[in-house]
Formats: sequence, C-alpha cells, structure tokens
Amino acid sequence: MTARGPGGALRVAFLVYRGNPHCGGQGVYTRHLTRELAALGHRVTVLSGQPYPELVDGVELVRVPSLDLYREPDPFRRPRAREIESATDALELATMLTGGFPEPRTFSLRAARVLAPRRDEFDLVHDDQSLGTGLLRLLDARWPVVASVHHPVEVDRELDLEHVAGWARRAQVRRWYGFSAMQARVARRLPEILTVSRRSRDDIVSRVGVDPARVSVVPVGVDPALHRPLPGTGRVPGLLMTTASADMPLKGLVPLLEALAKVRTDHPEARLVVVGRLRERSPVAAVIERLGLARVVEFVGGESDEQLVERYARASVAVVPSLYEGFSLPAAEAMACGVPLVATSGGAIPEVVGEDRSSALVVPPGDVEALACAIRELLDDAALAGRIAAAGRARVLARFTWRSAALGTVERYEALLDGRPRPAHRALPC
Repeated sequence: MTARGPGGALRVAFLVYRGNPHCGGQGVYTRHLTRELAALGHRVTVLSGQPYPELVDGVELVRVPSLDLYREPDPFRRPRAREIESATDALELATMLTGGFPEPRTFSLRAARVLAPRRDEFDLVHDDQSLGTGLLRLLDARWPVVASVHHPVEVDRELDLEHVAGWARRAQVRRWYGFSAMQARVARRLPEILTVSRRSRDDIVSRVGVDPARVSVVPVGVDPALHRPLPGTGRVPGLLMTTASADMPLKGLVPLLEALAKVRTDHPEARLVVVGRLRERSPVAAVIERLGLARVVEFVGGESDEQLVERYARASVAVVPSLYEGFSLPAAEAMACGVPLVATSGGAIPEVVGEDRSSALVVPPGDVEALACAIRELLDDAALAGRIAAAGRARVLARFTWRSAALGTVERYEALLDGRPRPAHRALPC
C-alpha cells in the first residue's frame, strides 16, 4: 500500500491546462471537484496554466505559466523573442504558428518538470484531459496517474469537419486537432481513466482504443446549495437561456437560433441569453444577422456563479441544443435551478435528463422544427413547465452532486494506489 498523508488523507496533484471556470467545463470541473475533495479531508494542489482557476480556500494553486498565446484581447499573439526561454516555449510557438493547438502537450511537459523534484509530496497525479506526453514522463518515474476524459476530442473534430467547406479550411481544422493523436496515445497507456457517462465511456473505448477495464464512470454534478430556485425572482416571459462556453458547431447554437426565429412568429417576446463568448468572425454572428435576431440575442460571460443562478431564475425555459455532450453540466445546473428544460438527445444528455419527458423535453440533435415545437410547448403550458421543473430538480439532487463525484473519484484513487481489482462496472443511474 502506498503511504498516505496525515490521517490517511490523500495528497493529490491536480493538473488542468486551462483552468478558468468562465471559459469551459474544465475550469468548472476543477473548481468544484477540488473543493469537495478538500472538504473530504484530502490535500489538493492544482497545477494550472493560464487562464488560472478560481479555487476555494484550502486548495493550493501552483501557476504553470505558458506563453499564453490565446489570451484576450489578443488571441494568436506573437510573443517577443525574449519571452522564448526554453525548448517547450519554442515548441508552443511553432505549433501555434503552423496552425496547431499546443497547450495540452506543452502544459503537461511543464507540469512534469514542476513535479519532478516533489515526488515525496504527493500520492498521485490527476490530470484533467490534457493527456499530454508529460504524463508519460511521470509514469516512467513511477507516479500513479489518473486522468479525466469528459469525452473524446475526436467527436469535436468530426463535428467541426462536418460544418466547414473547402479543402483549405478542412486542412486547418485537421491541423488544429492534431493534438488528438497524442492524447489517444497517452490515454492508452494510463492505468486509470475517469469519465462522466456511459456514452463517453463507450466512445473512449471505441474511438480512442482504451482498454474498457481501465475506464470508470464517475458522474459530475451540481452544488445544490448554489444551484437552486430563487422563488422571489420573477420569470421573464419568453426568455430563453443556454450555456455554450464557445460557439462551436458541437454546441448547437445555429439550430437554436433558427428555432428561436420560428418561435418568435407566435411568441414575439421570445429572446435568448447565451452564457458564453461570440468569436470574432463567427458563423454564428452571420446567422444572427441573417435571421434578424441581433436585438433579441445577448451573449454574456465572466459572471459569477451567483449571477448565473439569478439568470436561471429569470428564464422561462433553459435549452441545451448540443449535437453531442459527454455529460452536460448546463443541463444539470438548469434542472437544479428549477428551470423547465428543452434538451437534445446528443451524446450522454439523455443519461442526465432522462428519456421519459418527466424531467425535460428531449428532441433529436440538430432538428430545428422539433426544438421550436418543444420550446413553444413549455412557453404555452405553464402546468407542464412547472411539473418538468420540479421533476428536473429532484432528479439532479438524487443523482448528480459534486460530493458524490468526489466520493467516486476518491474510490478510484484508492483502488489504483492499493492495487485493488476493479469492481463490476457501475451504470449511471437512469
């Protein structure tokens, strides 16, 4: 048995290459999971690249700075020569200049260097989907390594390729996702992979080639004290809300915008708040212009958790239009906040919302007419909306909380460290 910290507490080095909770699911996962691990008495040190995470007291942050080539307001910036101080810096710049995305690889290499002299301070490393080659150096140095894979990045790559035209643009997309081959190679060598749903587990096995005996399902969830209804806040008639950290095809914003235009023919008060960023020269912006929705679609970002909960409280309907999700935290958060939900059946979303229409109205991904009909149904039937909202909150509180995610994660930590055989695969509750 591997030695533990004081009182049997585990000492975890948690790696996240991009940790800000306002720019993607990795930051949300890092913040909430590490908080609950610390609440269980474990010592967690987060090693992060920019943008850095927001962590609770008791969780240490070690900054692992990169060249930060994608920072706002100057993405794809050209650093000055004096900023290039190492071979990893040169690799990062060269990969960006040739159209690739370097951060998973270069962050993992830097993190491995930071950890190399600190072997006696930690029991294991938990990587949040960098899956970079630096993890192989840690394995070779006999570090126990666990990695979270929320879903295979090959899914994003395939969906992006489906939504671009022309050989030059398709070549750019393939180059951008060049890191996926590295991630697959690293994932196949890791002793323990955690993922968030049965669908993601199946995709990791079939698309990445990971041994199914090394993939465990540990669902993520919500903080029920934070994500809750606010009875004193009135819902705004016709206000729709969706969360998309980036306006990529995967998130299904274009079908939602087209559905919104249809809904507005008999609900002219309908408008949409998107929690996320609109990229410069985004195809989404062109769709908004074409449909004449500029005055009724608002993008918001950088808000606190409390502000987002207030937005949920004002929304009449929450929508998750994604073409694919490995889990869908936005669905779970909306349900926990007591908002009636329309969601697609993309990826693992039905595992979260259920398939019997009691907790959400579920439609096929990319089906604009079905999406519009479901939104209208909830806007027109207050009793149905109320039943779905109540059932959704009850479902999430019974199945998907960050505390249960932390308990499941620690179980896999301890099994790896103690060399125990894997228990029979536990299905995600339906």
